[in-house]
Amino acid sequence: MHEIAFWGSILIFLVTYALIVWEKVHRMIVAMAGGLCMLLLGFLSQETAIKDDIDFNTIGLLIGMMILVTITRRTGVFEAIAIWAARVTGGRPVRLLGLLSVITAVASALLDNVTTVLLLVPVTLTLTDKLQINPVPFLISEILASNIGGTATLIGDPPNIMIGSAVGLSFNSFLVHLAPAVLLILVITVGLLMFIYRNELRGNAASRQEVLCLSIREQIKDWLLLKKSLFILGLTMILFMFHSLFQLESATIALAGAMLLLFLSGEEPEEILLLVEWPTIFFFAGLFVLVGGLKAAGVIRELAAWSLTITQGQVVGTSFLILWLAAIASAFIDNIPFVATMIPMLQEMGRMSGGNQEVVWWSLALGACLGGNGTLIGASANVIVAGIAEKNGIRLSFGRFFKIAFPLMLLSILIGQGYIYWRYFSAP
Repeated sequence: MHEIAFWGSILIFLVTYALIVWEKVHRMIVAMAGGLCMLLLGFLSQETAIKDDIDFNTIGLLIGMMILVTITRRTGVFEAIAIWAARVTGGRPVRLLGLLSVITAVASALLDNVTTVLLLVPVTLTLTDKLQINPVPFLISEILASNIGGTATLIGDPPNIMIGSAVGLSFNSFLVHLAPAVLLILVITVGLLMFIYRNELRGNAASRQEVLCLSIREQIKDWLLLKKSLFILGLTMILFMFHSLFQLESATIALAGAMLLLFLSGEEPEEILLLVEWPTIFFFAGLFVLVGGLKAAGVIRELAAWSLTITQGQVVGTSFLILWLAAIASAFIDNIPFVATMIPMLQEMGRMSGGNQEVVWWSLALGACLGGNGTLIGASANVIVAGIAEKNGIRLSFGRFFKIAFPLMLLSILIGQGYIYWRYFSAP
């Protein structure tokens, strides 16, 4: 039975992975079907899946943040920020591209990159339409910036949420260990994007003047709700930073903030909950069960043992192997299922080697989050932006994105490797 479970769980996992990459069937359906196959065939019990494998901290954190941002979005504050950005740059497209990229990165670090692109991309398309300029460079830049910015914090990118929850790394730990590298990578990437697109982005004076005449204050639809939303969001962020001091999990804080804002705003819960990305939530649940099946069958332990034979348990070799493996794999396969697979494997490697593996987790976070920039299917934010563009009649092709994004992704990983070596392994 053990042999059947071992190879059967691998087969289910590979078929599920292939269907996710194929993208002809919605990935939530695929992930849930894969997880249910593990349960139906007896490779994993439902009790074990719920108790040990489905990570409520990850799922609860996502739901809480989605509710907070959904309510905040109704105030019009994100549209106001876009108009402000146009004012600050004088409506000049290249400068606007740089500023919107920075705003996207910062928002992705403080909220999460999926939510950020859902909010900012429609606004960006409105601005590019009014300025009568090609929106594709802006979309590519915002995808790259969202994944780079999201790398900096616990809540910025789903892989970080999963890593932090599994290992017990705090919001402040991510900020201290990853933010310096992210800041350097962001500055270099945005600078290169502005240089690459300097000749392609040229607006006309009349369109620029039209945008500059838009009123920032008129974009805000509900000032009272805005004040309540910003207060609760700020309070939530402060609690994230000090959650270890209060001995509260991130999901508890996010859900508490969401419920408080729901109460203070007077919004109908049914309306807000309808706007939560439930397919993403169920996608995560399916993945957790899928990987739980691999773990129960002993597949994860075998992979960990094989990896240790390559690196001989040396932390330097393991860190760089994980960094590049995560980057390349995440470029071609969505980084969420990849990280879901790697977490139990690295935990097993840590138990087998007995050494301090914390730097390996930073390597996984950098590789998976930055590697998601490699292709149009590398991260959830990428797919969402492409979908929004398609709905607006704009084609963001795989090839065009790859030509710009993949070299910049490789450069970011090289910078990340240099940072890891300098910070953790260079002689004092």
